[in-house]
Amino acid sequence: MMKSNLDPLKTSSYDYFLPKELIASKPLYPADSAKLLVYDRNNDTITHTTYKNLLDFLPENLNIFLNDTKVIKARIYGNKESGGKTELLFNKPLFMNRYQVMIKGKVQKGSKLFFDDNLIAEVIELNEDGTRVVKFFQNEKQLDFESLIEILNKIGHLPLPHYMNREDEKEDEKDYQTLFAKNYGAVAAPTASLHFTDELLGKLDTNHNINYLTLHVGAGTFKPVDAEDILEHPMHSEYFEVPKESLDALKQDKKTLAVGTTVTRTIEYFARTNKIQGECDLFLNPANKPIKVNHLLTNFHLPKSTLIMLIASFVGLEKTLEIYETAVKEKYRFFSYGDGMLII
Repeated sequence: MMKSNLDPLKTSSYDYFLPKELIASKPLYPADSAKLLVYDRNNDTITHTTYKNLLDFLPENLNIFLNDTKVIKARIYGNKESGGKTELLFNKPLFMNRYQVMIKGKVQKGSKLFFDDNLIAEVIELNEDGTRVVKFFQNEKQLDFESLIEILNKIGHLPLPHYMNREDEKEDEKDYQTLFAKNYGAVAAPTASLHFTDELLGKLDTNHNINYLTLHVGAGTFKPVDAEDILEHPMHSEYFEVPKESLDALKQDKKTLAVGTTVTRTIEYFARTNKIQGECDLFLNPANKPIKVNHLLTNFHLPKSTLIMLIASFVGLEKTLEIYETAVKEKYRFFSYGDGMLII
């Protein structure tokens, strides 16, 4: 049943009922056999299909944008100086070879954490939002980003989202990266792109103009909105970069399909600021609608998250909840390894 008294600016309006068994913990094979819900705004119709048939629903002469970020094995397990166990989740690089991370348990400024491969993290700042700033060392040498990534990918684990309720496995190394993942920096996959097979990507490339940009998905993407009023939510920021070829495509007056919420936010941030590199902290919601992206391909998102609010920026709150209710009824699989939807 649709809730009455819905207010698109209230966080509580973005809640919905999701049976636990609809949360996907493994992907489907082949990837394009996943279900796809197509919502056509012109006719106000919902069609149920699969990713394999994606091209049947796309308008002609389309600029398609994909996120080529690559997920780091960002979760590492180690010990505190006291010998107690600890867990660190790398989030993003800051200036001067300092890094923002999340650390399980209490730490103090000056604390050192010890990991495999002689990797040491020294805590240099405690942020109010619960994140920590650290420097990393190996054999007394302070590590730059490239060297750190190399070590993390050797000793770390893929940071699968908590709702998958399991540890990462060998298969995830392939399944939790897109086919075109290129630039290391993400701690979560741009999941809308996980549905592509080589064949589907080839067809898209033949029929449309494919472009790549980079937004390194941070842990903030899973952060629930705690504020009662959505506009009071402190939006997380993530590093992005738009290469020249994609910039030229963005300047064209062609219809745009964003594959995923990360791509949407990057394009919309560029449309508002003209910036092609930096930190994107754009929060799309019914009070801040898209001005450049015409179509969106995306997964189903967590209740009360900024991502479901982004969906509402395209189709409105009531329609978002109606689509999600339909997806639950039709037993779509939800979240990172789940099924998806196309808004045309």
